[in-house]
Amino acid sequence: MRVAIVGASGAVGQELMKILEERKFPCDELLLFGSQRSAGSKYVFKGKPVEVQLLRHGDDFRGVDVAFVSAGAGASREFAEDITRHGAVMIDNSSAFRMDDDVPLVVPEVNAADAMNRPRGIIANPNCSTIQMVVALNVIEQISHIRRVYVSTYQSSSGAGASAMAELEEQARQFVRGEELTVEKFAYQLLFNLIPHIDVFMDNGYTKEEMKTLHETQKIMHSDVAVSATCVRVPVMRAHSESIWVETERPVGPDEARAAFEAARGVVVVDDPANRKYPMPLDVAGRDDVYVGRIRHDTANANGLAFWCVADQIRKGAALNAIQIAESIFS
Repeated sequence: MRVAIVGASGAVGQELMKILEERKFPCDELLLFGSQRSAGSKYVFKGKPVEVQLLRHGDDFRGVDVAFVSAGAGASREFAEDITRHGAVMIDNSSAFRMDDDVPLVVPEVNAADAMNRPRGIIANPNCSTIQMVVALNVIEQISHIRRVYVSTYQSSSGAGASAMAELEEQARQFVRGEELTVEKFAYQLLFNLIPHIDVFMDNGYTKEEMKTLHETQKIMHSDVAVSATCVRVPVMRAHSESIWVETERPVGPDEARAAFEAARGVVVVDDPANRKYPMPLDVAGRDDVYVGRIRHDTANANGLAFWCVADQIRKGAALNAIQIAESIFS
């Protein structure tokens, strides 16, 4: 197996290398690609240095079996033909192709079979907040069809990349030193703040991030489920949290839901409020699974269920999900 990572120097690229090695993915040769800025950098994989090559048009992907691409939507669109021309499966972490009819949008715990039908050789990795949500929603969907979802997301700085994480750290240092805080990655200071604004605003008053939650969920789950989201950036380093309400066709009680979550692949239940046990980003950062807790009846809807959901955005929300897609194809 020849494996390529495009965007190797970014947070997701670095996590891809780590997880490929951790999971012993059948990689005989790893190729790394990046921008002019990162070309020439070297990273250690399986004890050996690998140099980042400049991403360019041509035949550099000849002989590559799978390419994990995490370099932004512009690069994905520009280089997709180069990457797939010789038969490589392109697993793309950007928003470039997610809603294209001829590109499957895949979360392996939910719709792994969709990855086998890829007419353009491209599989899209969903948005980070969508991935963890549909892993949890799919568990309830198997009990009773979900009609509606209301979700508020609390998204960590990692969702905006390594430089955003660095800015949050720097703001903390600057605050302690009594200095003016650097604000570049977000519209406002993130330290000690919440910003109800992720991506651009649309004509309907929702942000693009919030609309992704609707459209991607419907595509992945092959469902007519209605989704309304509010996405908030929070001063957390890693792991996104979500407060989720679902309305099902028949009532699903907390005990029934909890048992189903406990039996589900890729889900961990932490739900013991009496002993103050519930998922938190501080505990979930660096872990693979989707964590669920605070499972309870919705007091406003007889067919409603509410729960809390946390997952590491860089792992399950990006790199791990992409590798799990590859594993479902090549295993």
